Amino acid sequence: MAKIRPLMLVPPVIFLGLAAMFLVGMQRDDPDALPSALAGRTAPDLVVTPLGDLPAFDGSMLADGEVKLVNFWASWCAPCRVEHPNLEALAAEGVTIYGVNYKDKAPQALAFLEELGNPYAAVGQDADGRTGLDWGLYGVPETFVIDGEGKVVTRFAGPVTERVIEATIRPALESAAAE
Repeated sequence: MAKIRPLMLVPPVIFLGLAAMFLVGMQRDDPDALPSALAGRTAPDLVVTPLGDLPAFDGSMLADGEVKLVNFWASWCAPCRVEHPNLEALAAEGVTIYGVNYKDKAPQALAFLEELGNPYAAVGQDADGRTGLDWGLYGVPETFVIDGEGKVVTRFAGPVTERVIEATIRPALESAAAE
């Protein structure tokens, strides 16, 4: 019988370790979900500038007693175009949505809203991306559900589709309203 050398055990042990990691990773609820350190915490400051002559907002408006969405978007963002009709539908239902135009130029942002419509109750511009960093943005679009006290209930990274509205946004809005 051949003698087993310790180095011969290394490849099978590495394989078993990797297999265990993959198995654990596949057990997560939503493998595409990006965690948010803000959930349950007061929303960070909103340091934004007005966008054209559109109604502006600031951080104090996030704690006005009403549930709302904060949506980060940009005119150069293709997924932002995809989600836009869904944001307009939510706004038509009476959902208050504040828009933060992220790392964009004002003329292009205003043209985007002129072309596609404006679902936002108020809009601010984050031209240098500082507010996006404070909010932990990975990119645009990203949407945050904010409760009436100004706390982040949930965050969704990516375009808000009908499926996302039903599976994530609407339940978070209802949960925030019930608190």
